[in-house]
Amino acid sequence: MSKIRVTGGDWRSRLIDVTDAPALRPTPDRVRETLFNWLGQDLSGWHCLDLFAGSGILGFEAASRGAAHVTLVEQNHRVFSQLQRNAQVFDCQQLRLICGDAVEFVKSAAADYDLIFLDPPYRQGLLETIALHLAPITKDGAYIYAEAEHRIDHLDAWQVIKQGQAGQVFFHLLELERQ
Repeated sequence: MSKIRVTGGDWRSRLIDVTDAPALRPTPDRVRETLFNWLGQDLSGWHCLDLFAGSGILGFEAASRGAAHVTLVEQNHRVFSQLQRNAQVFDCQQLRLICGDAVEFVKSAAADYDLIFLDPPYRQGLLETIALHLAPITKDGAYIYAEAEHRIDHLDAWQVIKQGQAGQVFFHLLELERQ
């Protein structure tokens, strides 16, 4: 078990526990700080979706910065149990936790999200698979944040507008090119 800290907002510097699990890679502090500098620190009123939530740190960061609603989806039952324990510590009503498959979730989701976090297990083609289902569940002007083991230029109709690299991780902010 390790710990990771929330980098900004109301819960700044609070620590969450991270379960040791294969392919679980919490987004590093520096990368999260860059992401929320790109987005702006205030997410008041935003609806966010953290698919492949893992530690849930991206969702917790969004809630800490005022997001009105944050849905976290995690399939691994052991990792999900730790996610539940971390959410209880914050006693936050805007968090909704779902234990299930991220791809199946987006196929039936009906919400209009402002921001979707994608940090799936690597080398399984999950970014490309899930990208096909995201436009119908996002608002105009929505963003996707995606981490990958390689640089990407787009995901389906989503175009990269900002990107960076930290060690072996490539991170991207994308927006939809609506016709």
